Amino acid sequence: MTALGEMVDPVPGAGAPHLPAQPDLVQLLTPEGERVEHPDYAIDVTDDELLSLYRDLALVRRWDVEATALQRQGELGIWASLLGQEAAQIGAGRALGAQDMAFPTYREHGVAWARGVDPLHVISLFRGNDLGGWDPLATKFNLYTVVIGAQCLHATGYAMGIQRDSGTAGGDGAAIAFLGDGATSQGEVNEAMIWAATFDAPVVFFCQNNQYAISVPIERQSKVPLFRRAAGFGFPGVRVDGNDVLAVLAVTRAALARAREGSGPTFIEAFTYRMGAHTTSDDPTRYRLADELEEWKLRDPIARLKAHLSRSGKADADFFASVEAEGDELAVRIRKGTLEMPDPAGTEMFDHVYAEQTDEIAAQRAEFLAYQEGFAS
Repeated sequence: MTALGEMVDPVPGAGAPHLPAQPDLVQLLTPEGERVEHPDYAIDVTDDELLSLYRDLALVRRWDVEATALQRQGELGIWASLLGQEAAQIGAGRALGAQDMAFPTYREHGVAWARGVDPLHVISLFRGNDLGGWDPLATKFNLYTVVIGAQCLHATGYAMGIQRDSGTAGGDGAAIAFLGDGATSQGEVNEAMIWAATFDAPVVFFCQNNQYAISVPIERQSKVPLFRRAAGFGFPGVRVDGNDVLAVLAVTRAALARAREGSGPTFIEAFTYRMGAHTTSDDPTRYRLADELEEWKLRDPIARLKAHLSRSGKADADFFASVEAEGDELAVRIRKGTLEMPDPAGTEMFDHVYAEQTDEIAAQRAEFLAYQEGFAS
C-alpha cells in the first residue's frame, strides 16, 4: 500500500497518532468517494438529492469561511467555525422532519441552514446585535446555546412535552440535541440522558466528536468510545462516520424514526474533525500537529461527495461551477448584510425577557431611559 493509500483509511482516525485504535463505524461513502452498503443502514437517494446535499455542504462552508474573515476584520465579536463538520450537520439537519425540534450549541450553522434559518440571523448573534434573530417555533430550530450541555436538558424536556401533549410515547415528532465530545463530561448532559432513558423520551443525542474539547484530545476525556456510554443509560448508541453525509443522514433518520415510534432515545457519535480553531479566539497550533490536520484533509466531507458525483457521472464541471458561483453570491450577501446591519436600540434588552412584560422589567426599562436622557443635556 502506498503512503497515500495508508493516509486514506476507511475508518477515520484509525491512524491518527494521538488516538487509540477505533472500532468500526457506519459508513456509506468512503473517503475516496466510493459508495458502499451497510447491513443496518440502507438509504436510497436520488441524483437530485445528492446534488442538493453537495450544494448544502459547499454553501455552508462558504458561509463559514466568510464569517471567519469578517471576524478577523473586526466585524464580528467571535465566530465558532464548523470547518470539517459540514457533513455531520447537513446530514443530521436534512434527516429532521418538519415536526421535529432541534436544539443546537453555538456551532450548528449547517443545521440552521437545513432548517431554513437566514445566515444573517446567525451572524447578528455573533456581531452582538441580538440573541438570535430567528423564530424557534417557525423554524423548529431553537436559539443557540452557549452554556455547555444545557441544550440536552432543553431537548429532553421538550421531548417529554411531546409525549404529554400527544398522549403517546412518540407523538407527532421528536427532539434532537446537538453536543460536542467535551460536553459529554458535563453533568447536564448525563442528567438529560438519565431522564430521557427513564421516560423513554423521543429524543436523539447527536454528538459531534471533533476530537478536541477546545484543546483537550478525546483520549483524555473518555476511557471508552463515546457511543458506548449510551448502554449505561439503557438506550442504543451508534458511531457514524461524521464526514460521510449519506451515513449521517441514514443513521439520524433511523434514530429519529425510533424516537417517534416510542422506542426512546438514541445516542449518535458522529466521528469527525474540527479542521479550524475552536473559535476565532483559539490557536489550535498550540495543541495539535500539522500532520494530523493534513491527514484529516484527505477525509474532507465535501471532496468525498464531489469525488462520488464526478466519478459516477451524476455531476459535471458546469454543476460545480454553478455551486461555486452561488457561493460567491452568498458571500457577497453575507458581507453586505453584516456591514449594513443596524445597531439595536438599547431598550431591546428589556423587550424579550418574558413572553409578557412584567412590572419589574418595565420599571428597569424606564430607569434605563431616564439614565440615557441624562446624557442628552
